Amino acid sequence: MIDNLQEKIEKERAAARAVCESGASAGECAAAWDAVEELQAEASHQRQTKPKNSFEQYCSDNPDAAECRLYDD
Repeated sequence: MIDNLQEKIEKERAAARAVCESGASAGECAAAWDAVEELQAEASHQRQTKPKNSFEQYCSDNPDAAECRLYDD
């Protein structure tokens, strides 16, 4: 999924360069680079998500298992 996002970032970056070099208004140029920045932020967020360890995966697959129960005090 991140690879697909990297492709989108590269396409948006190329589009932003083309928009800015074509003499577009400052607002259009800024909007094009904002789109690139948003995609980069999403890619960064996806890289930061911690994968589940084996116990967390087990509890996701078996939420009713005794060892996965949570008790309120």
